[in-house]
Amino acid sequence: MDDNDRSIVTFVSLSHMMVHTYEFAVPILMTVWLLEFSVTAATLGAVVTVGYFLFGVGALPAGMLVDRFGSRPLIFACLIGMALSFLLLGIASNVYVVALALGLWGIAASVHHPAGLTLISKGVSDPGWAYAYHGMAGNVGIAFGPLATALLLLAFDWRLVAALLVVPTVITIGIGLTLSFDETAQVTATDGGGTQSKGEITPSSFVSDTRLLATVGFLTVFAIVMFNGLYYRGVLTFLPDMLGGFLADLDIHLDLFDPDSPYAEEFDLAQYVYVGLLMIGILGQYIGGILTSRIPTERGLVIALGALTILGITYVPAATAGFGPLLVVSALLGVFLFAMQPLTQATIAAYSPAEARGLSFGWTFLAIFGIGSLGATIAGFVLTYASANVLFLVLACFAGTGCLLALSLVVRNRAGE
Repeated sequence: MDDNDRSIVTFVSLSHMMVHTYEFAVPILMTVWLLEFSVTAATLGAVVTVGYFLFGVGALPAGMLVDRFGSRPLIFACLIGMALSFLLLGIASNVYVVALALGLWGIAASVHHPAGLTLISKGVSDPGWAYAYHGMAGNVGIAFGPLATALLLLAFDWRLVAALLVVPTVITIGIGLTLSFDETAQVTATDGGGTQSKGEITPSSFVSDTRLLATVGFLTVFAIVMFNGLYYRGVLTFLPDMLGGFLADLDIHLDLFDPDSPYAEEFDLAQYVYVGLLMIGILGQYIGGILTSRIPTERGLVIALGALTILGITYVPAATAGFGPLLVVSALLGVFLFAMQPLTQATIAAYSPAEARGLSFGWTFLAIFGIGSLGATIAGFVLTYASANVLFLVLACFAGTGCLLALSLVVRNRAGE
């Protein structure tokens, strides 16, 4: 990587880390909100869906803005908006304010993926590995968010914890201001010129850019990432609570604190198993980067989605068989769930033209995080009226459908050779 590549990867990686720090602080805070506000899992799942849905829906207009005005200013707006939303969350007195704060977070956070991934695809000389580094940084945030939240909750009220989570974002903004880079270095190098398109966003420009994406290949990728989003959100939103149930049934306890210590009462082993699963996701991102660089990404998607299908079928039987099997199956879930990210991002770029790249990520992250946010509602409903085993079977159906669609891309590409 040259200096331009390193500056871009540093900027987008730090921003990505903060997006997922906040995203995955929420499931830990949910365990407090269930008691604080005396609501059911179904109700709280719907409240959280507000933020997660806007996280996805906002990606579409964000993608249009990226294609017109560039990535850098939008990423700064994303960081500022997320910080302000968690300050609001810190003064929430009821679930309505929680829903408002999470909604504002979703709108701000929705900007990152279209802006950051477009920046990588147009500015970095080796985008496959840049996607992997970007994803690995995201997983650092995915692990840091719940870990920091869980540790801070040992000592502070959850409202203060929400406010303290703003500090890393302020630091990230400061670092970003010191970096400079060429957003379209690789577009210039490969296409013989051209700079970031700037101009007025109109309905006609949206329609014309969307038409560029209206191909069988891109629409298939859109469907694949939608089913992946439903699986992703459906499994992770209530996983800390489900892990708590599995560990209670297994009667697993770790006596890390004196029984009379206030920390003993607050310590929740399930939260730390959950963090461990998310940390393993860093390895998954690395594996996804290797697959992206060495085999066609369509085949990589078949492998990862096939594995997620099997895990959906086997997770609960393994998790209830003992502490060891629970750790193994959770680690495998973390690996394959996050190996999907470099694979899907490289596939999206491969099936979209450079001039509509931001919009392509906008549409697909609408599918992943917008439509995919319904996974939280589905999970809350199934857990309220059925069981964790039924939920994982539903998730297996999502992954299996995505696997078949990815296989259709492989077959289509072979037929075109």
